Amino acid sequence: MSHRFHPTLLREYDMRGVVGDTLGAADAYAVGRSFGTVIRRAGGSRVAVGLDGRLTSAMLEEALVRGLSDAGVDVLRIGLGPTPMLYYAESVSGVDGGIQVTGSHNPPDHNGFKFVHRHAAYFGEDILHLGALAAAGDWTQGAGRVETVAIMDRYAARLVEGFDGAAWRIGWDAGNGAAGPVVEKLVKLLPGEHHMLFTQIDGNFPHHHPDPTIEANLADLQQLVVAKKLDFGLAFDGDGDRIGVIDGKGRPIWGDQLLGIFAELVLKTHPRAPIVADVKASQALFDRIAALGGQPVMWKTGHSLIKSKMKQIGAPLGGEMTGHVCFADEYYGFDDALYAAVRLIRGLTRLGRDMTALRDAMPVMVNTPELRFAVAESRKFAVVEEVRKRLKASGATMDETDGLRVSVPGGWWLLRASNTQEALVVRAEAQDEDSLSRLVADIDWHLADSGVIRS
Repeated sequence: MSHRFHPTLLREYDMRGVVGDTLGAADAYAVGRSFGTVIRRAGGSRVAVGLDGRLTSAMLEEALVRGLSDAGVDVLRIGLGPTPMLYYAESVSGVDGGIQVTGSHNPPDHNGFKFVHRHAAYFGEDILHLGALAAAGDWTQGAGRVETVAIMDRYAARLVEGFDGAAWRIGWDAGNGAAGPVVEKLVKLLPGEHHMLFTQIDGNFPHHHPDPTIEANLADLQQLVVAKKLDFGLAFDGDGDRIGVIDGKGRPIWGDQLLGIFAELVLKTHPRAPIVADVKASQALFDRIAALGGQPVMWKTGHSLIKSKMKQIGAPLGGEMTGHVCFADEYYGFDDALYAAVRLIRGLTRLGRDMTALRDAMPVMVNTPELRFAVAESRKFAVVEEVRKRLKASGATMDETDGLRVSVPGGWWLLRASNTQEALVVRAEAQDEDSLSRLVADIDWHLADSGVIRS
């Protein structure tokens, strides 16, 4: 018996596909058999499994558990909840790995799997290895036991452990995603006044798409915060590992800006520590970390890559512009938006400033959002390489950590190939709108030289 995954399922950071097209129950079973084989051959015997609230997650989870059991692995089913709850279970339950069935912030018909093995991210070549095991049918066999455990109350209690923050007036938007039930528990454990939106899990996402990196998805929270004159608002993506924040005026605090706030707090207790951020982050963040006495570390985009780099260099904090925030300070080093929310509430108290004042004090930078546009898989990396060669020949100043981050007077621009889509990604930042327009035009000129017209 063997199984071939659709090639688009095997992504850099996780496995992800369209249910009924590139992903189905047979794939979930094969994931279980392959990951279970990896666990057993590494000397392990137990795996935790969780799932988000998508309409297809229960079906995939059932097939996944069956695959793990048939590989001879005991399964700890923790049930419906956010991805970081699965990471927490893997950290404290004496298991050897974990899998979350989740489509993250993708459209409702998408779903997939996120992995952790022995408290470390499982990605890249590891995921390709799962594909190779399945294609060869190179699986262990057995009859693992399956146990169901309720862990959400323990997880919520851990999130507020050592809480020393003041009472704030806060709006919470769970976006009908998997974080909702935990938010309902958290607000009972925290001081202050709390107003919740869309905490009931619904895989149709009837109110707005659960992706807080897109400002349109924050509209309900902005209206709530402004109408009730709250101090700030918190939003979460579909599986609760990415956070969105708005201040009391409804202005977004993006992931890299949020990291700047957390860096100030963490560096008070970890002076001169390295802080990791992805190549899409604002230069203002890296400058801020350096000004606070920390070591700014620019690294590759991707939550798995950020976590691995943090572990490698002993960084207490890391994250991405997209709202993945990872604390290894007082926590486990994985991305957890709910924990980041609690740390923010604590942090505002320690800093003695509210969110609006912090937002007012941030440097004014003009930048584009993350701009994605379709480019065939066979061309996306080649285009980046062609542009790199031309830039190098011209003597441009660039960082090649992940794609090309090109520095120019008063700004920078980024071109990189997406690891999860047939797409190129562009971002630019400057000191004013005219300079930004010139940078974007420069990017388009370089792309046109490789036959690519951005749309």
